[in-house]
Amino acid sequence: MVASLLVLGFDMTILNVALPAMAEQLGATTGEQQWMADGYVVVFAALMLPAGLVGDRFGRRRMLVTGLGVFLGGSLLGALADDVTTVIAARAAMGVGAAFVMPLSMAVVPSLFAGQERAKAVGIVTAASALGLPLGPVVGGWLLDHFWWGSVFVVNIPMVAIGITACLFLLPETRDPSAPRVGVLATALTATGLGALIYGIIEAPVRGWTDPVVLGALAAAAVLIAALVVREKRAARPMLDMVLLADRSFLLNTLTVTLAMFVLAGLMFVLPPYLQAVLGNDAFGTGVRMLPLMGGLIVAAKGSAPLAERFGARSVVTAGLVVLAFAGFLGSRVTLESGYGFTALWLSVAGLGFGFSMVPAMTAAIDALPPDRAGSGSGLLATVRQVGSAIGIALIGSLLAAVYENRLPAGAPDAAGDSVVAAHLLGDPALTAAADAAYARGMGVVLLVSGIAALITALLAAALLPRPGSTPAAVTADVAGAAADARQ
Repeated sequence: MVASLLVLGFDMTILNVALPAMAEQLGATTGEQQWMADGYVVVFAALMLPAGLVGDRFGRRRMLVTGLGVFLGGSLLGALADDVTTVIAARAAMGVGAAFVMPLSMAVVPSLFAGQERAKAVGIVTAASALGLPLGPVVGGWLLDHFWWGSVFVVNIPMVAIGITACLFLLPETRDPSAPRVGVLATALTATGLGALIYGIIEAPVRGWTDPVVLGALAAAAVLIAALVVREKRAARPMLDMVLLADRSFLLNTLTVTLAMFVLAGLMFVLPPYLQAVLGNDAFGTGVRMLPLMGGLIVAAKGSAPLAERFGARSVVTAGLVVLAFAGFLGSRVTLESGYGFTALWLSVAGLGFGFSMVPAMTAAIDALPPDRAGSGSGLLATVRQVGSAIGIALIGSLLAAVYENRLPAGAPDAAGDSVVAAHLLGDPALTAAADAAYARGMGVVLLVSGIAALITALLAAALLPRPGSTPAAVTADVAGAAADARQ
């Protein structure tokens, strides 16, 4: 599971460091570069809900191996591609495979582990999925220093092969024979609705929130998702299981994880340009300098389970969010004179905050799922997390761009307003210094807003998360009762 989830995580970010070389060799436009990166994310998010349900119905191990196989095929296609269209198709195929792997990896954990072991397993799996994000630039930077751009696809092959082999020989088959049929209409509404939503969110920072394409995508998403909800409310066993959302433990812990992912995704978006353009590191050096975040995550993932057992998940989640807020407030004081040492400090604190907030919340959300709905419930959890990440990148990207452009000197070339990297390419030392200062200020504002969001989430978690003693059995009974009421 760890091998599979690590490769999914760093495929979210690994392509970013390869895009310049790919654009040069393949002649890709800016829009085509964006789709090479985002084609994976859009398909990934759009298909997770139906993929989880397919696993419940036809066997989680079988569909997990199928997803890994599709991901492997997409990686081979990307490594052999020699034109932009093939790369985009390969990334989309990888997104299809990832949509099966992410929710079903989470779904099989309850069937393999129980009690304290389950909490440890969820911690390891959650850390693996989160650690892949900062690992992407490290792996990608090293590969580009030694091989051609296609190596960012080849690196997936051995890790996916390990995942497939382990699933075949070590993973027992689990399924829910009474799972609802995968309806064509519901699947189409889910995929197109979530796809339109993620597309609109991704395009918003580039085109602007008032652009007709963005507004059209968001409006279409609202209509399609509303139609899905109306349809699913009338179904006896819906694909979008609204009964799960009625469960307080599952809903609130899912929202807590989503808000933490909102902050993490925004941080991963603003930090690489600062380390690479402003501080002057290469792609590999930038990835290495993000390792303190991973260190904090690893420590917290290991220590969160015993702390949650002693003090309760609500206390640990709340404390983790407070630590995350402190890291945001600390990082908001960044200046050009701060240097990397200060960045490493608040990154380490942020890693601790992410780990102590996300791991217990993920454990509690998965514990709240009835065994027969592990796939669909994990799919819903993973989908909401992915949407939260996309929204975080879009909103934080828009905020960063606004502050950055506002801080540039009057009369600066339009190209300098595109990004701090573009400003460096113009070769004007004065403009470069001004752009660096503007970006540092923009990143400080983003981190301040992230800290405020984390603190508000901490207050909500302390007030609303279930008290210690709300057992998974009680939660399962509540969900089962609600499901019976719904069927009646």
